[in-house]
Amino acid sequence: MPTLGSYLLVGAVAAVATFCVTPLVGMLARRLGWVYLPNDRTVHDTALPDIGGLAMYVGFVAAFVTAWFTGSLDVLFESNSEPWGVLIAATIIFVVGLIDDVRDISAPAKVFGTVLAGVVLVYFGVEMFAFRLPFYEGAIFLDESLSPLVTVLWLVGMSQAINLVDGLDGLAAGIVGIGAVAFFLYSERLATLELLDTANVGPLFAVVAAGICFGFLPHNFNPARIFMGDGGALLLGLLMAVSTSVVGGRVEVGEESVGTTYFFLAPLAIPLLILGVPIFDTLFAIVRRATSGQGLASADKGHLHHRLMEMGHGHRRSVVILWTWTALLSAFVLYPTLTDQNPTYLPFGIAVIGIVLYTVLHPSVRARRRENGTPPDGLDRPDIQQTVEHEQLQLDVSGENFRTQLPSGERDH
Repeated sequence: MPTLGSYLLVGAVAAVATFCVTPLVGMLARRLGWVYLPNDRTVHDTALPDIGGLAMYVGFVAAFVTAWFTGSLDVLFESNSEPWGVLIAATIIFVVGLIDDVRDISAPAKVFGTVLAGVVLVYFGVEMFAFRLPFYEGAIFLDESLSPLVTVLWLVGMSQAINLVDGLDGLAAGIVGIGAVAFFLYSERLATLELLDTANVGPLFAVVAAGICFGFLPHNFNPARIFMGDGGALLLGLLMAVSTSVVGGRVEVGEESVGTTYFFLAPLAIPLLILGVPIFDTLFAIVRRATSGQGLASADKGHLHHRLMEMGHGHRRSVVILWTWTALLSAFVLYPTLTDQNPTYLPFGIAVIGIVLYTVLHPSVRARRRENGTPPDGLDRPDIQQTVEHEQLQLDVSGENFRTQLPSGERDH
């Protein structure tokens, strides 16, 4: 039976290997010219390597080999093709992302590569079998013809969510790292309660994802020395998609746990909330681009991290705020699972209010308002509204269009 120590060993190998290889990948990228040039959409004034995903893939392979040779994890590999399917699918999706980082490929080509990786997962048996809904007793089992489609769509959605949130230094690595640790703890708890098959590969790839994130983060946090690129973002998306689908879609919740907590009735709610920041950002981006007539693959500056920076938060503070949201959501969903008690809403509610107040009332935000000449009551005050309308009329008559472009950290993938 897999032990906690064996999982931690695999995660440590992933972290150490990624951390040690990343500087070498950076040197290789500079020699080959595989760098991301600064432009008006970045906050960097120097060219930086953007193939950090290569180091993350090396860390993934090193962790996979370690798990293969670790005796206590033999149950995951004996008569089980799923780990090898994940290895092949991860290689495919990483290569697709790496080619995009080096040469730029079309959005349909990237989606095709992601779907191909999903088909490989299905072929090797890495599928979601069922899901549960809150307040609905029993599981909703997926038809044999529907399960592959749901699995592939889950992979496409998760990988794109991680890819879209990779807009500031350390943002994606930190969010996925926090989420992966939380999901690993959740999976281990289910295994302890014998509600999860001992041969389930979800905990393994969750701890691997956490390891490569924490190994890469010291090189990627602002000021970054290297970017993970699409290769790294898509790789992380696949690892999290695999972990969440084979755990949330296979957990055996019996009658003894029905009604105990909201989250035990809906296991898939946990990964959705743990990765709530990138998932919400993706859904918001889809709605925003659809309503404005833009293509879903087009880049814009409406992401959560852009809005934080436009409010006046610096690069690092914006990242830490989104990290904090991820940690808070993770703690909220882990509390009932680890304690077998319903969550205490008051402390979490106070924490939410504290983060919101810090975000909107920070001195830098107030300073940005003063710089923009915006009064505390906003532009709805009558004396201000008349001035704005008068200036807008003058701009329309003169035919000029003035727009203030605020700093942004997004890198166009």
